[in-house]
Amino acid sequence: MTDGRRNTLRIQNSQIQNISKIMSTHAPSMPLPVVKDARIGIAVATWNSQFTYALRDGALEVLHANGFNDEAIDVFYVPGAVELTFAASHLIEASAYDAVIVFGCVIRGDTPHFDYVCQSVTQGVTTLNADCDIPVIFGLLTVENEAQAYERLGGVHGHKGREAAEAAIHMIDFARKV
Repeated sequence: MTDGRRNTLRIQNSQIQNISKIMSTHAPSMPLPVVKDARIGIAVATWNSQFTYALRDGALEVLHANGFNDEAIDVFYVPGAVELTFAASHLIEASAYDAVIVFGCVIRGDTPHFDYVCQSVTQGVTTLNADCDIPVIFGLLTVENEAQAYERLGGVHGHKGREAAEAAIHMIDFARKV
């Protein structure tokens, strides 16, 4: 490889890293549509509740600020992240909701358990979104440590609970327009 090619690759890698940093810290900014007569089901894992309850609370703030009253939002609790897919599936089958949000938090430990849990929930939510007519919003924090979780609850990486509620509103609007 020539020196010029190496320098080009270094520049490209640096640009990719910079773009990645920008994308991971700046949520898209689109005005929220107004949706009327919509209901949202939220499934919250109680494992790592200091994080999952903060996700829930952020989502509830956004939903209330955008016209959803308490009667339009149902919150359910499950033991852990793996159970979120089951909960979302049942909420969809109830035919009572225009969107479902799942909240969980998985913190990497010393075993491959982290990878299995994250993969399970990701695949489950992806399958539900592909197979069902109700959007399921992925609100699973997958972090290396507690500090990273806090960064996603109003820190440098925004508030993922609030962002999930905004995504739900956008997806309800999208589904109604299609």
